[in-house]
Amino acid sequence: MQLKNATYGIVGLGIMGGSIAKSIRQNILSQSESTGKILACNRSTACLSQAVSEGVANFVYTSDNVSKMLPLCDVVFICLYPHATLDFMKEHREHFKSGAIVTDISGVKGIFEKALPQILRDDVDFIIGHPMAGGEKEGYAASDAKFFVNHNYILCPTSFNKNKNLDFMRSLVTEMGFTRITETSCDTHDYKIGFTSQLCHVIASALVESAQDPEITAFGGGSFEDLTRIALINAPLWTELFISNKEKLVDHIENFQKQMELFKKYISEEDSENLRKMLEDTREQRLKMGSIRTVKK
Repeated sequence: MQLKNATYGIVGLGIMGGSIAKSIRQNILSQSESTGKILACNRSTACLSQAVSEGVANFVYTSDNVSKMLPLCDVVFICLYPHATLDFMKEHREHFKSGAIVTDISGVKGIFEKALPQILRDDVDFIIGHPMAGGEKEGYAASDAKFFVNHNYILCPTSFNKNKNLDFMRSLVTEMGFTRITETSCDTHDYKIGFTSQLCHVIASALVESAQDPEITAFGGGSFEDLTRIALINAPLWTELFISNKEKLVDHIENFQKQMELFKKYISEEDSENLRKMLEDTREQRLKMGSIRTVKK
């Protein structure tokens, strides 16, 4: 199966589903002699009409008739919340095309590793994936193929994945604009994303909640704005992500609290020596973090 001749299905045409569809359309299906198609499904219909009018989707479906779309798709991106993705897989287990590659975009992976073996048909390959890109706004109108350029795509290969399908996914996401592919286990994914993404959203949200003066941003010089950009949060989604990864996330929160207690102690006791050492160590650690750009498998 060639990338440019495959039929791609997008389930959930929000900001991520829309961006995936636009990226495939612009970067893959625009190639000469391409016969590939994009089929899209969404609960509401306004974005479906827009996707057709923009030439992004060839055909569109609603939730009521998605069972007619799935048998036509070689590749399916399920762009729903984590548990909704699993529910979709259960409900439509018999509707996928034989030999289809199915993938997700969820921010937690452990629940998929546990549940998929009992859900999947033997002739359908679910490749667990996570595009590390996006925007603060929601909905198809905010989608953009450029979100993926020079970003990282995480793949979590499992024992039931076929090598040829993993190779297909690597080629697909590379053509979509991703310049790094990180391959890791679901457990490692959840631990590290719990720190680099979920903990950061908790901190940003806590910082906003701690503000006692709603007019305090009049004194902002960029620091508060930079730190709290991600506090413009999709509450239902992030509630599910936090709770689905609660063990790892709570560990990260507790470690962060320990560091905050040290800062509190050194500042309140005017312990300039230890405070300076801690800040110097912070700078060194951050410089080291910035230099780590290797792909880990």
